[in-house]
Amino acid sequence: MSNAPGGKANKSYIYIIALVASIGGFLFGYDLVIISGALPFLGQSFSLSPAMKGFAVSSAILGSITGPLIGLWLADRLGRRKTMMLAAIFFMISAVGSALAFGIWDFAFWRFVGGLGIGLAMMSSPIYIAELSPPHLRGVLVNVNQLSNVIGINLAVIAGYYFSFDGWGWRWMMISGAVPTIFLILGLLVIPESPRWLVAQKRNAEALRILTRINSAAIAAKELAEIEGSLVKESAGEFKELFQPGIKTAFFIAIILMIFSQINGVNMMLLYAPTIMAEAGISMGSDAILSSIPVYLVIFLCTLAAFPLIKKFSRRGLLITSVSLMTIGHLVMAVNLQQGWPPMFTLIPMFIGTGAFTLGFAPLSWIIVSEIFPNRIRSKALAVVCFFLYVSSFVIAQLFPMITDFFVKHYGNAAGVYLIFAGICFTCVVFCWKKVPETKGLSLEMIGKFWLDDVAAKAQKKEPAIPDL
Repeated sequence: MSNAPGGKANKSYIYIIALVASIGGFLFGYDLVIISGALPFLGQSFSLSPAMKGFAVSSAILGSITGPLIGLWLADRLGRRKTMMLAAIFFMISAVGSALAFGIWDFAFWRFVGGLGIGLAMMSSPIYIAELSPPHLRGVLVNVNQLSNVIGINLAVIAGYYFSFDGWGWRWMMISGAVPTIFLILGLLVIPESPRWLVAQKRNAEALRILTRINSAAIAAKELAEIEGSLVKESAGEFKELFQPGIKTAFFIAIILMIFSQINGVNMMLLYAPTIMAEAGISMGSDAILSSIPVYLVIFLCTLAAFPLIKKFSRRGLLITSVSLMTIGHLVMAVNLQQGWPPMFTLIPMFIGTGAFTLGFAPLSWIIVSEIFPNRIRSKALAVVCFFLYVSSFVIAQLFPMITDFFVKHYGNAAGVYLIFAGICFTCVVFCWKKVPETKGLSLEMIGKFWLDDVAAKAQKKEPAIPDL
């Protein structure tokens, strides 16, 4: 595969594929925010305690924990594209079921079904995009998944504000997710399967046709040969390979990076944005939702700004800078709450935290995790990594309202929560600095080969041959 940026890739075709395949990001973003808009009304309808509010939010995350384990089998057996299709269908069923719920338990069940879809999509989408992307475009294209996530977030804000009225308003919020999902399903009908999956299934001719459409015929033939060679050299891709020397290092980095991506506190700013604004002094209902719209607009603009940044700067450097700014954002939020500054000032630390997260950590965590594993083991590794991601997401979503309630009751404000998040982000900075490798500009096959070379080099007490890693 040509690593040069000058390689003649069919960029328009690749971007269309990546945009459709970013269904996982869209579903995650839409679900993340639509429940935040519905939560105040849902709490009133079902008389929810802080713990039950956490359960209403985290029930979908429970499904997301299960989704990757199912997706592990589906992505290898049915393919990446069909797995994403199934994810969209699950989400549509969930949207309808949640809207018709008449109690917190059946609401939570249908949210669980939607979580299954999100878990399937968030595992298969980054793999699919990474496997179809030329090396010099892979970082930008995986960020399309983040762009789709932000589009989902902003559409959810619009739907949440439009339906923010008492009675059945929250039901309309929930069912609104079925509408864009229809268009996503139609898009999935026309995009191709992953060429790397096709080669693994001995369908090399189909893979070559897809690679040729993405690149020139010469580059496609060379890339096909690299893929075939990597699959021959690699093992059968069993779970035990994740713990082999070299690969286990990548496995450890991926798990810790994904856990940090969920427990850093910025997702809670997005998930509970209307609630946070209400607790800061802005009235409940549509006013709280309206006040949080600038936060979602900022992450949209930052997502667009992330494309040139990812293309220009190193993965590792941008990642460390992003998490450092997130730390500052949480510290400012803590001071803001402790000092009791005007309610609208709450937007400033939210801008800092969510903006920095969207510019770097949000896309780069997925980019790095989707590309550091060898071809054979990638789907299994991503399934396990996503399992840890959603377990940590469930824990933080469940605990956040209760921890916030604890600090408010005992200290009069929630400043302590954001001090905890600041400490977590600082720890993440140190981890990224010490452990995360640089993968920019390398083919997936070269990255997979690196771990094997690394083991051999360490055995001979030499440095790995591939630079910048």
